[in-house]
Amino acid sequence: MYPQNVKPGALGSLSPDGRLLFLTRFLRLFSYGSLSVILVFYLTGLGLSESQTGMVLTLTLLGDTGVSLWMTTHADRLGRRRMLLAGAVLMAGAGLTFAFTRQLWLLTLAATIGVISPSGNEVGPFLSIEQAALSGVVTDRMRTEVFAWYTLSGSFATAAGALVAGFLTQTLERTAGLTALGSERAIVFLYAALGVALALLFLRLSPAAEAPRNQAPMLSGKRLLGMGPSRHVILKLSGLFAIDAFGGGFVVQSLAAFWFYLRFQVAPATLGGIFFWANVFAGISALLASRLAARIGLVRTMVFTHLPSNILLILVPLMPNLRLAILVLLARFSISQMDVPTRQSYTMAIVRPEERSAAAGVTGVARTTGAAIAPWIAGYLLGRPPLIDLPFFLAGGLKIIYDLLLYRAFASQPPPEERSQ
Repeated sequence: MYPQNVKPGALGSLSPDGRLLFLTRFLRLFSYGSLSVILVFYLTGLGLSESQTGMVLTLTLLGDTGVSLWMTTHADRLGRRRMLLAGAVLMAGAGLTFAFTRQLWLLTLAATIGVISPSGNEVGPFLSIEQAALSGVVTDRMRTEVFAWYTLSGSFATAAGALVAGFLTQTLERTAGLTALGSERAIVFLYAALGVALALLFLRLSPAAEAPRNQAPMLSGKRLLGMGPSRHVILKLSGLFAIDAFGGGFVVQSLAAFWFYLRFQVAPATLGGIFFWANVFAGISALLASRLAARIGLVRTMVFTHLPSNILLILVPLMPNLRLAILVLLARFSISQMDVPTRQSYTMAIVRPEERSAAAGVTGVARTTGAAIAPWIAGYLLGRPPLIDLPFFLAGGLKIIYDLLLYRAFASQPPPEERSQ
């Protein structure tokens, strides 16, 4: 395992592999953020209808589910570096396919077997494998703080990617004479190039990033997807996380950006600025989560910050003008990510160490599966003017149900560091 002598201010004591994983997280989320702002515009610009676009987004997330499930539950046995490298190759390949074809079947194929993020959030096997590695480099008491910084780095990267995408598309149209579709294709090429860069960085991980042979889970017939004694807890969390993600799938960043265009005719460049600040606020909220969790506990932090966030989400389409809609959206993002590092830390805390990769993988796949279905429905709703606000109501309502069920199921099961207090 990684050394456990990480001192307060944990980031300064991370191993070289830990720092490299923070870098790959930033680069990956930058590429996701840039693509998410223009993806729906790009696909509709290729000639796809709103329903077809929703279908492609759904198949993107469904495909990621299968790929991620296999990779994450085999990573400790076959090699974490090998799986991270394979994910980066799939990401680059999907980007290139999207850039070079207008054929629906090829776009669908690339979306299904490649790694494309329509939400600006993590997809593919990366997060689960990296979480398992990072959990071994810190003590229980420092784990939430490290995960908070890890989440913060991703939020700032997503924000920067959204801002760059908006600025770059506008600049290319004005100065290079490209069409809107041409400028959006440039972002797709950038996405593919960053996938290649990720592959090169993953090649630099040392053997220390791998699971030790004597503690790697034996994926035999006695185990289901690498899960052992913690199976019941993992499956219960997975079911709850799937409900939350299903709700969130109605308002993934690509669809939310398109909603602002439909409702208020907001240009992609302006959308880039809106979602830049939204993700900045989200990142700050994730950092504050570790301090709040130290006071009231991980489960209470997850629920008590998520509930008001979801109420604000429902309020966004009820605002009468663009300024108020943006204000409520930003208010929502200012607390929306406080459950992310706490959720990740709690999952790693209540399962056995040798099951962490499997736990992160299975719960992550549950979230991806839940999120995969909703964009298709949302695309259908966005294609019908009287129904374009409905995705926000569905998202907020489902997420509130998740919060209440989570608190009921796990409020009485604190992580080890809270039991010792």
